[in-house]
Amino acid sequence: MDLCDGWNDRPDVVKDNEAAAAGGMSIKLHSPLIDWFDDMFQNLSPYSNDRNPWFQEYWQENYKCSIPGAKPTQFNNTCTGNEKNPNFVQDSKLGFIQNALYTMAYALHAMQKDLCGGRPGICKKMSPVKGSLYKKYLLNVSITTYSNESLYFDDNGDPPARYDIMNFQKIKDEFGNVSYKYIMVGSWETGHLVIDENNIYWPRTGKVKPMTSVCSEPCKKGFVKSIETNIKCCWKCTKCEDNEIMLDEETCKTCSKGWWPNEDLSACRKLPIENMSWADSEAMIALIVASFGIFVTLWISVIFMRHHNTPVVKASTRELMYIIMIGILVAYSCNFVLVAKPTIVTCYFTRILPGLSFSMIYGALVTKTNRIARILEGTKKIITKKPRFMSASSQVIISCILVGVECAVITVMLIIEPADCTLDYPTTRRVRLICNTTTLGIVVPLGFDLLLIFMCTLYAVKTRNLPENFNEAKFIGFTMYTTCVIWLGFFAIYFGSDPKVFTLSIAISLSASVSLVLLFFPKVYVIVWAPEKNTRSAFTTSKDVRCHFGSVSYNSVDKTEGADKKLFDKTGNTVFRKRSIFGKLKPHPHEREQTATLPPNFKLSRHDSTHVYVTNEKKKFPWSRNENSKSEDDDGRLSTISSKDGSRQSSENVKMELVEIIVKIPNLKLIKIFSMLMFLLMGYVIESYLINS
Repeated sequence: MDLCDGWNDRPDVVKDNEAAAAGGMSIKLHSPLIDWFDDMFQNLSPYSNDRNPWFQEYWQENYKCSIPGAKPTQFNNTCTGNEKNPNFVQDSKLGFIQNALYTMAYALHAMQKDLCGGRPGICKKMSPVKGSLYKKYLLNVSITTYSNESLYFDDNGDPPARYDIMNFQKIKDEFGNVSYKYIMVGSWETGHLVIDENNIYWPRTGKVKPMTSVCSEPCKKGFVKSIETNIKCCWKCTKCEDNEIMLDEETCKTCSKGWWPNEDLSACRKLPIENMSWADSEAMIALIVASFGIFVTLWISVIFMRHHNTPVVKASTRELMYIIMIGILVAYSCNFVLVAKPTIVTCYFTRILPGLSFSMIYGALVTKTNRIARILEGTKKIITKKPRFMSASSQVIISCILVGVECAVITVMLIIEPADCTLDYPTTRRVRLICNTTTLGIVVPLGFDLLLIFMCTLYAVKTRNLPENFNEAKFIGFTMYTTCVIWLGFFAIYFGSDPKVFTLSIAISLSASVSLVLLFFPKVYVIVWAPEKNTRSAFTTSKDVRCHFGSVSYNSVDKTEGADKKLFDKTGNTVFRKRSIFGKLKPHPHEREQTATLPPNFKLSRHDSTHVYVTNEKKKFPWSRNENSKSEDDDGRLSTISSKDGSRQSSENVKMELVEIIVKIPNLKLIKIFSMLMFLLMGYVIESYLINS
């Protein structure tokens, strides 16, 4: 494509290269043909046209002949003067020559008229002619040309710019003959372009569709030119990044964090800020679970308060159970703060409530399991005094101290890292409003709770082999095993996936639900659906209770059978076997009921002891000083007999406290099934989040 007016519509430029030039575009100065010129010029004869001294030379060169008397040539044939050129084309610049002559003539006429006062000829003022003065008259000329167009000059001395856009086309006639011709397909006149695209002939495609650039196509939106050479018309299109705008055809610019390019890639616009609200699907799930948990917890609380003095409630250390219920309520309430829009207030509660709730739950549980473990430890040896801190008030104080330690940890962390909300950028296209909580701010407060969970689990394992009657220790064990699985899954998901708020909410709800179901539902079952079992006799060990006392060597001992049999060595001497306090609690069919009697002057030896069975037929040991004890004191109590009366009474009180904290529930298999379901649920949640992340 040539946009130079030197090509114009000249046939000599494309001679013998018509096929290659087909489809080429050129421009020429707008100069319409002079109608009368062709006939006049073709009727000129080299023998009669003596006005033009170069005409004969032109004739000889154009028609390849010689004219006698003219400039000698190499042609031997003589020109006749009648030669004709069938392909004659009027020069496109001929119109400019005519316009130039008329312009000069009008300028001279105007100058002569002004200087000579209308007298014909050249006056003295015009001789000689001043060029600067004549230029002024030239620039003031305004005429209408032969083609009925205006001709004038602007301040810079330029005439109106008029161009014709030409297209060299390949043309086939009806007989299939091929010819080439310049066709005008557009024009440009003083800034106004007119072009007929449907009439353009394109190389290799004809008039079907425009041809594409053989070097580089224009870049699409979102791509910039990457020019690797000095050739400005050839480039590679390089894609801008998703968060970049286009400053020009060759430059991309990155938007700042929280900003994103608009549709035209011309400017950056601010991204909307995301935050979890109560209308989100994840938040609705968390709130529904929390609301249901709060309702169930309040329902159980009402049941416990209405049956505050019943055996099943008293036997469960009711003060600690109330602390656990308050902790469960706080745990469920955490969900409302976690899914709310992050503010300074909600972020402070997010840092405080989870750790506080778990410290209340597991602080009371570790106090409860520690008490059971100490009581059981005391049954394996002779107790001379009652263990310390076994009362209900002591247990509450210990629990409050553990909660206070957690509060101190939370306070220190809030001083080191104050709670605040900030903007988070998980991707370049997302902006989230979250609480500015670091990993340390989460791990440290929950670290003390994990220590309490570990201690509870340790005590649960330590007291796992209790007899069938002592099922509460087993429930605590199930609670802690399930809690450990939940929190192992929580840390794996929380630090390895994106939805941290929802993960924390679900973990808190699951932990609270496990404690609520395994610790309280068995007791609610007895209170509501099995009230006939809510009696004191249902929470004692058995009707045969073993007593721990020193060795004896009187004849009544050899009558003992069953659990405490008399053994003999090879010499015939009697040997007594020691047995654990929890050896066998139920009576055996072959054991005979018997009352042990000691002579008044008999002394007990602490280093050689044995166990015997005592029935509850209201028969008392002769050495017992408690003459006013009721029959229910003999019904299932563990008695320890020592050399001192005071120590014997203290040991009996310890055993009674053990009986009061143990609950016997017949539906232990249902609790096991619930624990297995919780394990399966946590496994499914962990697997789903690992797949999604």
